Amino acid sequence: MDKAGHYECPHRVAIPPAKPFLHSLSSGLKETLFPDDPFRQFKNQPTSRKFILGLQYFVPILEWAPRYTFEFFKADLIAGITIASLAVPQGISYANLASLPPIIGLYSSFVPPFVYAMLGSSRDVAVGTIAVASLLLSSMLGKEVNPNENPKLYVQLALTATFFAGVFQAGLGFLRLGFIVDFLSHATIVGFMSGAATVVCLQQLKGILGLVRFTHATDLPSVMRSVFGQIHQWRWESSVLGCCFLFFLLLTRYFQSFINCNFISVEIRSLFGVRNFGPNSKRRPYFFWINAMAPLMSVILGSVLVYLTHAEKHGVQVIGHLKKGLNPPSLSELDFSSPYLTIAIKTGIITGIIALAEGIAVGRSFAMFKNYHIDGNKEMIAFGMMNIAGSCTSCYLTTGPFSRTAVNFNAGCKSAVSNIVMATAVMITLLFLTPLFHYTPLVVLSSIIIAAMLGLIDYEAAIHLWKVDKFDFFICISAYAGVVFGSVELGLVIAVTISLVRMLLFVARPRTFLLGNIPNSMIYRSMDQYPTTNSVPGVLILQIDAPIYFANANYLRERISRWIYEEEDKIKSTGGTGLQYVILDMSAIGSIDTSGISMLEEVKKNLDRRGLKFVLANPRSEVIKKLEKAKYIETIGQEWIYLTVGEAVAACEFLLHTCKSNPGTGEFDAQDSV
Repeated sequence: MDKAGHYECPHRVAIPPAKPFLHSLSSGLKETLFPDDPFRQFKNQPTSRKFILGLQYFVPILEWAPRYTFEFFKADLIAGITIASLAVPQGISYANLASLPPIIGLYSSFVPPFVYAMLGSSRDVAVGTIAVASLLLSSMLGKEVNPNENPKLYVQLALTATFFAGVFQAGLGFLRLGFIVDFLSHATIVGFMSGAATVVCLQQLKGILGLVRFTHATDLPSVMRSVFGQIHQWRWESSVLGCCFLFFLLLTRYFQSFINCNFISVEIRSLFGVRNFGPNSKRRPYFFWINAMAPLMSVILGSVLVYLTHAEKHGVQVIGHLKKGLNPPSLSELDFSSPYLTIAIKTGIITGIIALAEGIAVGRSFAMFKNYHIDGNKEMIAFGMMNIAGSCTSCYLTTGPFSRTAVNFNAGCKSAVSNIVMATAVMITLLFLTPLFHYTPLVVLSSIIIAAMLGLIDYEAAIHLWKVDKFDFFICISAYAGVVFGSVELGLVIAVTISLVRMLLFVARPRTFLLGNIPNSMIYRSMDQYPTTNSVPGVLILQIDAPIYFANANYLRERISRWIYEEEDKIKSTGGTGLQYVILDMSAIGSIDTSGISMLEEVKKNLDRRGLKFVLANPRSEVIKKLEKAKYIETIGQEWIYLTVGEAVAACEFLLHTCKSNPGTGEFDAQDSV
């Protein structure tokens, strides 16, 4: 108070100075598209240095290669050979899952890793094909073209879809639109990956049971009809062989789990359902190679067993001939005039998003554990370019799969050179060793896929979601059910749609809180969160916990009115001090549009009619600028806008005290009191 007894507000809400439109626009775009400020390294650098830095930015290998040492190479050599032992059987298996010739799976582990080693920013990601994308290719393209009846056209569509996936991924990276992938929430990924893993396992019943004809549909009812509709064609030889190798693969996994304390972070385990590891530890597992080599050992043992027993003559299907030689060029195979172009583009975009989500999540998780940073937009460009290059060299969609990357990490990789070593090992296989896979039984490939997919069915993550957030659990289960009982793409659409609806609900129905005073302080907090807070007689303090947009303006107007009605009813029932002021804490309102300003104008008019005063506290810079431009400050009066809730309450209490001291004076005049 001053000497005359008037209340003096110690602070005023500042209105940021006006900036030129182009400056504001460029500043907003920079904050939106370049939050990491990738151009900071170019500041105050000579032109020649800027050119070198630019090359290093877009081709990261130029940045770290000069510092590469022989010690790093020894570690990368071991890691590369180790993941090559996994890449060969996985490549053949996943190509079979995608209904593509097995040799294309090997091709896909040769060219893309070279491209990623030059353009990728992760030291740990190991490039290869993934089961979910393979299944999506088979289910989406298989609806239009039968891979058995028209294999050439099917391969052309798969390569074309891979090309468009690469263009889409690289486009997102160049335009820095990676936030689109963020719409695949954690709950969505858990449900989708678990559902896709379940479907992949069900599809492998064809190989386990030795069936020749099998449904291309991925939903559970169709698969069950196909399985039990052909009971008379089940082959016990394939079933016994498949179960034995599946038991062997699972045994090696759990043996490693039992022997080693795993290092992998909780985030990775929760994201990809890896439960066969123990607590975090920075020491490398000594027996990582057992699980890593198990698939290749299964292929070798299965091939030798079939060769010695001539099991292929007794109903055990084998891969057959694989031609020698490196990837043939396939640019001419990309068909941009086909009547199936639309389905190829659609398949490419959907599989591209799935591949990005897994690849970037894996890369970030391992980078977080090793305490370095990867650029998500660079990763998108790297994945996109390697898929574009792959589509021109007879490869189908690749990314950074979890299983291969985990093995690479376990093996002690130091840089992306491990991908080059893996690709070189695959090149040697393509040139000299492909005839050795002639007798590899398909049932072994099915066992490898099932063993890999069982780790992705993450029921523990679903239980955790139920405990923490029921809505996230609903999203997870919806995604799982959509994939298992509908289709892979349907499950993805359902999960993303529900996630978007939830996000829209957060925007359209934001929370509003009643604030109270924490005893013996000037702090005001939610009365629900802090039950010991006290309400201020004659003053209603509200807080809106979201920006005010056209989507929630009407809701907030009605919600504020309801708070006022409830407060007045409570006062009538308790006989307390009549309500005189409504204070709106705007500290959580980051932005406002014209609909929101109109809503505030309507609220003020409504309060004026009821004889109440509307007071604003702590408006943010963007909000106060728009209120000033809309002349709302003139409408409400600068004297009714305060820097903090505490100052607003102090002013209102002073005016209430003045009114009680001078009854019958009529309306309050804050301008005279301040």
